[in-house]
Amino acid sequence: MNTIENNILRGGQFLVKETNCDDVFTPEDFSEEQNMMKDAVMEFNDREIIPNKARFEAKDYAFTEACMVKAGELGFLGVGVPEAYGGLGMGFVSTLLTCDYISSGTGSFSTAFGAHTGIGIMPITLYGTEAQKQKYVPKLATGEWFGAYCLTEPGAGSDANSGKTTATLSDDGKTYKINGQKMWISNAGFCKLFIVFARIEDDKNITGFIVENDPSNGITLGEEEHKLGIRASSTRQVFFNDTVVPVENMLSERGNGFKIAMNALNIGRIKLAAACLDSQRRITTLSVQYANQRKQFKTPIIDFGAIKIKLSEMATNAYVSESATYRAAKNIEDRIALRIAAGNSHQEAELKGVEEYAIECSILKVAVSEDIQNCSDEGIQIFGGMGFSEDTPMEAAWRDARITRIYEGTNEINRMLCVGMLVKKAMKGHVDLLTPAMKVQEELMGIPSFETPDYSELFSEEKAMIAKLKKVFLMVAGAAVQKFGPDLEEHQQLLIAASDILIEIYMAESAILRTEKNVKRFGEAAQAIQIAMAKLYLYHAVSIVEKNGKESIISFAEGDEQRMMLMGLKRFTKYTNYPDIVDLRLAIAEKLKIENKYCF
Repeated sequence: MNTIENNILRGGQFLVKETNCDDVFTPEDFSEEQNMMKDAVMEFNDREIIPNKARFEAKDYAFTEACMVKAGELGFLGVGVPEAYGGLGMGFVSTLLTCDYISSGTGSFSTAFGAHTGIGIMPITLYGTEAQKQKYVPKLATGEWFGAYCLTEPGAGSDANSGKTTATLSDDGKTYKINGQKMWISNAGFCKLFIVFARIEDDKNITGFIVENDPSNGITLGEEEHKLGIRASSTRQVFFNDTVVPVENMLSERGNGFKIAMNALNIGRIKLAAACLDSQRRITTLSVQYANQRKQFKTPIIDFGAIKIKLSEMATNAYVSESATYRAAKNIEDRIALRIAAGNSHQEAELKGVEEYAIECSILKVAVSEDIQNCSDEGIQIFGGMGFSEDTPMEAAWRDARITRIYEGTNEINRMLCVGMLVKKAMKGHVDLLTPAMKVQEELMGIPSFETPDYSELFSEEKAMIAKLKKVFLMVAGAAVQKFGPDLEEHQQLLIAASDILIEIYMAESAILRTEKNVKRFGEAAQAIQIAMAKLYLYHAVSIVEKNGKESIISFAEGDEQRMMLMGLKRFTKYTNYPDIVDLRLAIAEKLKIENKYCF
């Protein structure tokens, strides 16, 4: 275990420590058991979900519930639930893998599945008493019952702790009465159990409760919401009117609800990223197949450069999203294993394991949700007029993708969280940002080297570029913290720009490390297109870092400081040998054309 511990970076440390490619997990590392699970989930999706897409689009909520029951019968709802509570007890990577491959048929089922297995089951698994877990988790893990999560209110969205729902203790101290209104509650129409957050008296923080869905106990539901996408995902308001809950159904301690909500969201964020992966693969495949078949000017449109750009970028983003998501998933799994080996309970180990990588979870939520939106948008464009029609799958994919940038915390909130959490980790001494930030400052003050580096080895320049992009973040964030101190959180535009730098570093580095590892295993020729994708993504990442770095520096630095930082930015975002982006895209697109699918 010590070897593992030495090789696992703590959350956020990717920014200040170099990662060896041998220490990252990739989809090519799936075990035989994981590949069997993947095949079983894909078979279920191909049999039950994708052929019935019209029923989901027609708002057939009962069919969504029926599919959830079947998923429960096959064990998919309890993959990550300990065997003691009726689950399969598989690791975190297997949990993510299931979420990945079960989610591509339709956003409606994906949302129902994600809400139930994530924020429906996990709060009880992670925070419940032994009695609560024994009573409720087996029913949830098998699909006998379904769960829903009641946090959002009309006046409490991103500011979740400002909810007005109340919980009042009875005179005999045996029950609470809950009163209030919750909205946008996924699975509300068919759930048997709610995780409800309410405020006791004038407590600063909300408290969590396990509430069984009994209409005779003051629980009423609003009508089904009619939504842009995820149309057959049951989404209703829930009203509590003197709903009586036994005191033993309090989840965790009084006032601990906000912490439960935030940690549940950490898990939800990385699961949401996973839920966007196979959708990208399938949209890319459908787009490639259409482009191969569709002819204009007597030529398949896949042979046109404008289409090659789109397909190559779609495939690249899918590959990078996958690389980063499974890298983080294995880090979490290994951290959980370390804690269990150290004597932690499964409950505490999983809770702390995920919490450790909250920064990466937010990064993935933002990056992958935006990738799936772009992928579906380009899919519509490739299909042309047909893409705008309900007769093809693209318009539904685009509509379903839109919610991913909103739930589990909006992308704006998650962008600010990335940087905010990193700064807090630095202040606690968990991530040493100060030492490398000071080194960057000294480098800016020194005389730059004019020697031409030797970049003859594969990825040597790309890895050097990643190291330089990290210097950009340290330069910008270090100066911003120095200037604004605790008031930094008030400068939201600066935080968002800094977060985009952080996001691109993590995503680009993940793709390079995955590809480098696989080149060592399978040879450079076998990974030629993956190499092209890693280089293409990094090229775009450098441009994004340069843009956001410049915007940030101009916003808070003046005079000599500004000039010095802008010179540093130019130095840190300059290639010695620029990649030929046109050739990279052509190679990727040609591979897609030949294989007639996403094939990476």
